[in-house]
Amino acid sequence: MSFCTVREISCYYEKTGQGDRSVVLLHGWGQNVEMMRAIALFLEPHFTVYNLDLPGFGQSQEPPVPYGVEDYTAFLRDFLVQFGVEDPIFIAHSFGCRMALHYARDYKVSKMVLTGAAGVRDKRGIDWYWRTYTYKLGKKILSLPPFRKYLTSLQNKSGSEDYRNASGVMRSTFVKVVNDDVSPFLKEIPTETLLVFGEKDEATPLEKGKYMEKEMPNATLVTFAGDDHYAYFHQADRFNRVLEAFLKNDYCN
Repeated sequence: MSFCTVREISCYYEKTGQGDRSVVLLHGWGQNVEMMRAIALFLEPHFTVYNLDLPGFGQSQEPPVPYGVEDYTAFLRDFLVQFGVEDPIFIAHSFGCRMALHYARDYKVSKMVLTGAAGVRDKRGIDWYWRTYTYKLGKKILSLPPFRKYLTSLQNKSGSEDYRNASGVMRSTFVKVVNDDVSPFLKEIPTETLLVFGEKDEATPLEKGKYMEKEMPNATLVTFAGDDHYAYFHQADRFNRVLEAFLKNDYCN
């Protein structure tokens, strides 16, 4: 077990392999290194692989204040600088893809494999604004002393399952994260990128992957038929074969 301190946060990570090139694995929201370990085992004969629990997940400490995607990206940058990693290869799932995209916008990244990539925000209609402002009004009223005992009940009945499962600083972090939209800068990302989406992904629908492929100048989309948001995990052997084909020229023997 290995820990390092980044931005005063104790971070758990697993470093394996001894290749000259570095692969960095970024898990999804509510996940940890376990979900990415099959990828690490497959790639470690050819790369140095960093598999880390992001702040607030697994064995890593929660951030001291609510983090947004920019904060997570700054954390990632400091982590990689600490280990002397430049020009990394990112393999990321869902929430981790948000970080990879932000990082690739600001720093050099060799390649990216993004599966079930989150970050393209839905268009917001009048129904969304009605629900949002009704909730905010209710929250403000229930914050008054006579009604505070009802506030937790409102929060636990509102929002997504990920929001309800979060608590404290991570609940506020979740709100900041999901409100981040990568759409405006996708065209600015030159990194060669492989997008892997499950055909029946409901968390990040395939249409989001098609949009990313269209917007990003050097992206290719692969679809796993009949699978969902965790297609990379359910079909680990197939996903690793896709990685092998995409990264073959980067292998260190």
